[in-house]
Amino acid sequence: MTRVRYASLGMLGLGIGYFLWYTPYSALAKAMSGGLLPQTGGPVGGLVLLPAAAIGTLIAMPVTLTVLRWWKHARRRPVGRWSVPAPGRETAWSALWMSLIVGSTTLNFTFPGVSILLMLVLMRISTLIISPAVDVVRRRRIMVHSAVAVALSLLSAGIALNDVDNYRLSVAAVASLGVYALGYTGRFLVMSKHVKEGVLAKDRRYFVEEHMTTPVFLVALLGIPALIGIGPAALELRTGFTTFLATPAALPAIGIGVLYEGLFVFTTLIFLDRREYSFCVPVHVCSSLLAGVAASLALRALFGVAPPSGAQVVAAVIVVVAALVLSYPSMVALHREGWVLSRRVMLFVCGGNTLRSPMAAAIARQELATAARRGAWRVLCAGVSVSSPGSPLAPSAADALAELGIRPPRHSSRPVTASMCTASEVVFCLTSAHRDAVIALAPSVADRVVCLDPDGDVPETPDSAPLIQELVRMRVEDWLDRHPVAVSAARGA
Repeated sequence: MTRVRYASLGMLGLGIGYFLWYTPYSALAKAMSGGLLPQTGGPVGGLVLLPAAAIGTLIAMPVTLTVLRWWKHARRRPVGRWSVPAPGRETAWSALWMSLIVGSTTLNFTFPGVSILLMLVLMRISTLIISPAVDVVRRRRIMVHSAVAVALSLLSAGIALNDVDNYRLSVAAVASLGVYALGYTGRFLVMSKHVKEGVLAKDRRYFVEEHMTTPVFLVALLGIPALIGIGPAALELRTGFTTFLATPAALPAIGIGVLYEGLFVFTTLIFLDRREYSFCVPVHVCSSLLAGVAASLALRALFGVAPPSGAQVVAAVIVVVAALVLSYPSMVALHREGWVLSRRVMLFVCGGNTLRSPMAAAIARQELATAARRGAWRVLCAGVSVSSPGSPLAPSAADALAELGIRPPRHSSRPVTASMCTASEVVFCLTSAHRDAVIALAPSVADRVVCLDPDGDVPETPDSAPLIQELVRMRVEDWLDRHPVAVSAARGA
C-alpha cells in the first residue's frame, strides 16, 4: 500500500494529538520562564532553558523512532564497517528549517509580559500568510478564499497589537517570531517539492530523516555561539549548557524538549498529508490555539496567572475563522468527492469519461456491494481527454448497464487530475494510452496505475459492457486479495 493513512481518526486524530502535547509543553515553558515552579528558584531566561529543552528533544527522538520501528525508512551511509542512517540533501535542509522552528517556538513562550495566547496568535498568523505565499512561489493560483484568510489574519494582528496595555513585545520577541516565520517558509517550500504526494515510502523516509536530524542541528545552532561566548545572549546559552544543567530546574527544562518531541510527531504528520497547505494549516492553527487557551486556563488555575485579555481572545477567534476560510474549498471538495480517510478510493480512467470508465465504476460499485466491501470504498471515474466537462452518461452506456441489471448512475464527466490519482489506492485505466497519460500527470503513483485488461485495450463501445464486467470482477478481486494490508489500513494505521 502506498497511500498514507496515519491514524484511525485521520486528520481529526492528528489534531487531537497535537493539542494534547502542545498544552503541557506551552504551559511548562511559560511556567518556568515566569518562575512559577518551586524548583526554578525564580524566573529562568529563555536562552538559559533552551539548551536543556533541545537536549530533551535529542534524547526523546531515538526513543520515538525506535518505538515506531521506522529507522529502516531512512537512507543509510557507510561509516567504516557500519551502515548508519543519514539524511538526504532535501531532508537535511528541512531539518535545518525545522530546528529554527523548534528553538523559536520554545523561546516565544518565555518572554515576560506576553501571554501564551498572544504569541500563538502571532505565530499562527504567520503560517496562515505563508501557506498561500508558498502557493505563489509554486505558481499556483491564489483564490479568493486565500485572500480573505490573509485579510482576516492581518485584522487579527491589528486587534492583538493594538491592545498595547496588555502585553510587552520586546525586540528579541519580534526577532524570534521572524525566525519562526522564516523556518516555516523554508520547511513548506521543501515539503511541497519533495513530499505531500500520498506515497507512504517517501513520506516515512522524510519523516524519519528530518526527525533524526532536527535536534542535532538545534543543539549545534545553540552550542556554537555558546562556545564562542561573545555577547550576553551567547553567555546565557553557555550557562544553559553548563551550570544550569546541574540545578533542579534542569529536569523540567528537559521535559519541555520531551513534550516538544510529541507535538513534533503530530505536526509533521499533519503537514505530510497529501492535501494542500490550505487544508493542513487550519488543523495546525485551530489545535494549537485551543491548546493555548487550555494552557492559559491551567496556569490561571494552578498559579493565579492573569488570563489573556479580551482583545487577545477576539484576535484568536478571528484567526480560527481565517483558518476555516482557508480550508473551505478543500472541505467542499472532500465532501463532494467523498475523499475521507476512513474510505479508500478506486479510480477508473478512460478518454471522454462518458462511456467506458463510468460503466466500469458502476460495475465496480455493485461488485464491492455484493462482496460486503462497499462501505470501505469510494469508486470514482474520470477521463484524460474530456472535451466537455459535465456531460452525462452516454445513453448507449446506460442501456448497456441496464441490460446487465445495473442501475445507470447519475454522472457528469470530468478530467482526471493529479490530486485524484494521489488520493486513489488503485487507478484502473481502460487502455495503455490512458495509463501512460495518468503516469505522465502523476508520476509518483505509477506503481498503482494499471490497465483494466492487462492483455489489451478495452474498445470504446457499449458492446464492451460484458467484457468490462468480467474484467472488473477479476481485477478488483485480484487487487483486494493481493493487498491485504490496505484492508486493515482503511480502518486506521
